[in-house]
Amino acid sequence: MNSFKINLLFKTLCMEYIRLNRTIIYFIAYCCPMLFFPENVAGKNKITDIQNLMKLPFREITEQYYPENFYLGISNHAKLIGKLSTEIADREFGYITPANDFKQSYIHPTFNSWRWERPNAYLSHAQKQNQVIRVHGPISPQCSKWVREDIRTATELHQMLTEYMTELCVHYGNCPNVLWMDVVNETIAKEDLDDPLFGQQKTGEWFSARQGTDKWENPWTIIGYDEESDIRVPLYIDMAFEISNKYAPNVKQIINQHGDFEENVWSRMKDLVKYLRSKGRRVDGIGWQAHIDTGWEKVPGNLKRLDNFISWCHNNNLEFHITEMNVWIKDGDISRETEQAETFAEVIDTVLKHHKNGVVGVSFWNVRDEDTANPNWMGCLWRNDGTERPAYKRIKEILIENIH
Repeated sequence: MNSFKINLLFKTLCMEYIRLNRTIIYFIAYCCPMLFFPENVAGKNKITDIQNLMKLPFREITEQYYPENFYLGISNHAKLIGKLSTEIADREFGYITPANDFKQSYIHPTFNSWRWERPNAYLSHAQKQNQVIRVHGPISPQCSKWVREDIRTATELHQMLTEYMTELCVHYGNCPNVLWMDVVNETIAKEDLDDPLFGQQKTGEWFSARQGTDKWENPWTIIGYDEESDIRVPLYIDMAFEISNKYAPNVKQIINQHGDFEENVWSRMKDLVKYLRSKGRRVDGIGWQAHIDTGWEKVPGNLKRLDNFISWCHNNNLEFHITEMNVWIKDGDISRETEQAETFAEVIDTVLKHHKNGVVGVSFWNVRDEDTANPNWMGCLWRNDGTERPAYKRIKEILIENIH
């Protein structure tokens, strides 16, 4: 073998040696950690995934990772289309509740008055944004001044309810992006009241009429009660469901209730569902208006009652929705925003854990503080300038933690 061949062989061996060493180095550097410390590598990937997910708006997270059984939305107003609040709502949510645009107080405040401009405007906007709608137009205390006047008779209120609810259902019952409608709202009293004209109301009993037009009241009870039922149900509730069942059969139909999740209130709600179903009415879900104070989750029993009630809903073929959610900071202390974020997080986490057993939803009430009736209570996810409160990030963390 001449010297040239010897040198060529030597170089070849050297190259093979280097290549082999590189392979060994690569194996040690990259493969061994995967074999012996997979959690470290997976952890780095997971951290990267979480960081990327945190950059997404709510809408993308829910549409990608919660394609069924969980809805996250917000309320807004037709008058705010083209404004900052609608820009945020369109970016962040695929589920919208026009807050006051579908209510009797706007659409049909008196017998000779009908207005459809605002609800039609928001419905059209939502269709363009590929958003689903919950029609928030219940028979409820959110009624016109005419309805609240003490001179109203049962006959007049019966006619008003029939006209309004029928036309509402006919107008929107077949719209493809209308998924739910609130049929009745705030039917049960959440506090004791003593009215000089209409008498006493106790927590957990039916919320009813009050004297004058300047108080929070439910005048629809003037129509009368089912005296044969064990719980003496107000007739307007069954009337509203009879109409909505008939004229909006393609829309899921919800009973809405406010309060702090008091035991006797929600026990009465269960009785109401049983009563309506015994009458042949279709009830598809229960909604809770969660206008709660910061720290609500720390009150003993609150989260447990919420958790148990969601289970009851799913066991009885009912959806459960938080249809309105604010967490108030009524003292205006900005330093409590982190505490507020935890209240949002604990409640939403409690709801979200049920999404594999049935439909659940959460809808925030208004985008920015100035959109609400209580702008100084700081209860929204966005401040008036459009910046996010800590709750926005904290809720994303809860959504990501519950992805399976």
